[in-house]
Amino acid sequence: MGSTQFRGLKITHIVHDCFRFNNSKTVYIDPFKLKAGEEKADVIFATHDHYDHLSIEDIKKIVKDSTIIVAPLNAKEKLSVFSNVVLLKEGESKTIDALKVKALPAYNINKKFHPKGFGLGYIIDFAGVKVYHAGDTDEIPEMQKIQCDVALLPVSGTYVMTATEAALAAQKISAKLFIPMHYGSIVGSREDAETFKQRCQKEVRILLILL
Repeated sequence: MGSTQFRGLKITHIVHDCFRFNNSKTVYIDPFKLKAGEEKADVIFATHDHYDHLSIEDIKKIVKDSTIIVAPLNAKEKLSVFSNVVLLKEGESKTIDALKVKALPAYNINKKFHPKGFGLGYIIDFAGVKVYHAGDTDEIPEMQKIQCDVALLPVSGTYVMTATEAALAAQKISAKLFIPMHYGSIVGSREDAETFKQRCQKEVRILLILL
């Protein structure tokens, strides 16, 4: 786990693709392997319904009566145990608990794990700080249109783009800060994050500390 601050937004990389964001809200994306006693969430986002991104066990650790859970349409059945669920489709924009959210494509182009339309990436506007969580994806053409402040990109290869491919993707994306993810659990290593940092020509912060 590791954290950084960006214009008043605290960004914590917990594990894998799991992040927590704190300003006036507490927001999680892809909660996974959470410890007991984690802060309760105002909003929880899931990028797709694989167990390491949509973990009912972990959501239950941080959900409260008012928590809103946001996910793709195909997560409806898994999330039926919760009452406050918003299902989004690719290209849809919505304001959720004062957060402006846009659902973006996230898919594989040369592997079969995440077909187009299966999962989502998100741009979430935290009171003027726009964060792009790419989800499980390869380098895709749609990234050329992405404008944000902070971009979270997978770097492990196997199920997503490699560190080198992620560095190429970063050149398409208009962002001020890049943070690598999808390593250190299940697949990928700190070396992947370091390779991304070396090859990316923009500012990179590696937050996840691996013991």
